[in-house]
Amino acid sequence: MRILFSCRPAYGHLFPLVPLARALRHAGHEVVFATGQAFVGKAEELGFETYPCGISIAEAEVEARRRHGDEDVARLLITMFADLVPRATVADLGSLLPRIRPDLVVYEQSDAGAAKAARDAGIPFVSHVIGRSMPPELQRLAAPEMAWLWDGGPAPADLMLGDTAVDLWPDVVRDPVVAALPTVLRLRPTSFDLDVPMPAVDPAKPLVYLTLGTVAFRATEVLRDAVDGLSRLPVQVLVAVGPGDPAVLGAVPPNVRVAGFVPQAKVVRQADLVVHHGGTGTVLGALAAGLPQLALPQGADQFVNADALVASGTGEKLAGDEVSADAVAEAAGRLLRDESTRDTARKARDEIAAMPDPTAVAEELIALVKGF
Repeated sequence: MRILFSCRPAYGHLFPLVPLARALRHAGHEVVFATGQAFVGKAEELGFETYPCGISIAEAEVEARRRHGDEDVARLLITMFADLVPRATVADLGSLLPRIRPDLVVYEQSDAGAAKAARDAGIPFVSHVIGRSMPPELQRLAAPEMAWLWDGGPAPADLMLGDTAVDLWPDVVRDPVVAALPTVLRLRPTSFDLDVPMPAVDPAKPLVYLTLGTVAFRATEVLRDAVDGLSRLPVQVLVAVGPGDPAVLGAVPPNVRVAGFVPQAKVVRQADLVVHHGGTGTVLGALAAGLPQLALPQGADQFVNADALVASGTGEKLAGDEVSADAVAEAAGRLLRDESTRDTARKARDEIAAMPDPTAVAEELIALVKGF
């Protein structure tokens, strides 16, 4: 079969799709990608034939702000994800799909225009979870604006995800909206890392891994507070700034090392605590390693992810004005000592290990397509 994966041009939208895409390719299927121009080369570097498609979230935000200003955040988000982003995707895939004729379209959940384009072309489609479902209040506001995506028919339980989804969330932090979809394929969250070296760490000293992901928000200010607080503890701190400049933090204490991208799966296997922004990939990667987490959410669905960690007993959160060097030091120190939180995180690790791996889900997906 030929399978098209569609995603927005951002690391947090591309990387979660790679394990399943590779499993499908390994099983002998032809896998191609469609994404924004800025990430075409990045997907090609991973070995996938890739087509330019749609616009970036940043481009959509610029246009949404031009239309509405900065006052109504909900209106900005609805304009971006119910109008600008999906219409650009529908337009580009509308001409691409008849040319390449895939047997299935797999789209990451924020790229709902791909579902519309696939439906228009008569091609089966499945969403791939990369985060949490849209909050109910935003769904109510967005539903009228997104009716065109579903051809005026009944809206699905989640406006982005449709009725069939690949779900990465283990039960301990599962999204109930996704769990209730008509057809759900459970997939073990599997880390994908760029081929970058593992920074040297001292195995005899506790390691705290600190990252705020690949989307900046107000990352530098929060990173400085976190570095200041964590450096006071008797630990070594590894900071990953992703595509950012490691020099942005300036001089750091002797027990702190700053890097760009790191092999996160290897890092968490050696870490004792993860302090992060609440991004889905880092949340799931830390849970898969059985580690307690301190979330410092900055935007998007990071606040919901942080709340899920707290509710599950696998971590704590500091948000907004709560973030300070003193607060980070206190919370991190507590988590490093707290065996109850660590035991709960280990149970989550064991649950994740028992979930179906990408190879098994690839087989499920192909069987599902044959049944459409």
